Amino acid sequence: MMNTIFTPPMYIQRYEFVIDFVKKNKPKKVVDLGCNDCTLLRKLKFHREIELLAGLDIDSAVIRDKMYELAPIPTDYLQPGDHPLTIELYQGSVTERDPRTKGFDLVTSIELIEHLQLEEVDRFTEVVFGYMAPVAAIISTPNADFNPLLPGLTGFRHYDHKFEWTKAEFQTWAMKVCREFGYVVAFTGVGQIPAQEESIGFCSQIGVFQRDRSGGDATRLQSNVTEEHLPYRLLYNVVYPSLCDSNIFQRTLVNEVLYWAETLRREWLEETTGEGEEESKQTDEEEEDCSRERMEREESQTGEEQEDRERVEADGRGFEVENEEVEVQGRTDRGQEEPYREGQSVCVSLVRLWSCPRVQALSGTVQRLTEVLLEDSRVQLTNDGTAVVLADSDDEDLEWVETCDNTGTGQFLVSSVENEDWETELG
Repeated sequence: MMNTIFTPPMYIQRYEFVIDFVKKNKPKKVVDLGCNDCTLLRKLKFHREIELLAGLDIDSAVIRDKMYELAPIPTDYLQPGDHPLTIELYQGSVTERDPRTKGFDLVTSIELIEHLQLEEVDRFTEVVFGYMAPVAAIISTPNADFNPLLPGLTGFRHYDHKFEWTKAEFQTWAMKVCREFGYVVAFTGVGQIPAQEESIGFCSQIGVFQRDRSGGDATRLQSNVTEEHLPYRLLYNVVYPSLCDSNIFQRTLVNEVLYWAETLRREWLEETTGEGEEESKQTDEEEEDCSRERMEREESQTGEEQEDRERVEADGRGFEVENEEVEVQGRTDRGQEEPYREGQSVCVSLVRLWSCPRVQALSGTVQRLTEVLLEDSRVQLTNDGTAVVLADSDDEDLEWVETCDNTGTGQFLVSSVENEDWETELG
């Protein structure tokens, strides 16, 4: 079996190649041609530098089967991105030109072209590099030179393959693309057997195309298409929550303020009077319930998607745990702007709250923070507008728990308009 030859499997290595390219080059608009069951798209959606993520496949059934897995999950509402992510899925042929596919930073075509007739490859080439004219394109296809190394393989790797190029044939096609459409290409791939001769190359060969800014006619076909003609059928469209939405921005900032105000109040009470221990225990239990509910929801994701999210958050998006450690240490060191009592309430200064990195990043200035809080009925400020007032009672704590339990149940914009072979083994 192929899994005994390559670890991780080939399909994962191909996807990881694309993900590494995205992490390095940070494209804002990405389209995957031949997206199939949207596996690559589900991985890419966690990379928040992407603003538009599109997929195209000729088979609408395979898209519909998995497309709702691209919908936002609760953590997308708890931690909205700085900009909205739009995901669009289309049914159509890669040999047709649709104006909605122009202007992308990256086009991916992973193990697709070998399913086309040779005469269709020329059309595919014109559409991708002449009409779509992306900044970059990643094209992968099986390497026929590698086939003799695959145990038991006779013929092509998949019953639907119309051809499989050798290393020389693939590079000949790629160099022709560069000459005709103004690109430069780097050849690489995934899947090698170290004991074999290097000249054989990779199991899956990859061409990474970059538009040559120094010359080349990358737009010569655009004048020959009627822009109103839209051959692709939109199957799915979703817009993720983001801080660009004023309501989401205000809700996110207020939730952060209330969370840190309550945290500071509890710590101050414990340090000064020994109060708050019982309510702290109660709040911790409630937070554990929230965490348990969130974990149960995220367990519905595949293991690979969960690993992708954890990896992206570890790269800097999951700021909470790390920042909390920094903030707690920072509060210990500063010692100023401490909470104080005012009647039966505890007041936490806005200056102190603003010093929390996440609050500061969202609001920018104390003045802006004050303006936002004045507009929100969930927040009570002192008469001079310099501190948040927290009632020293259980009812207020319960109100906060309800407020912070935002599990993403709010509305989001969404609309929905067998043979075993070597391709399966190669992933």
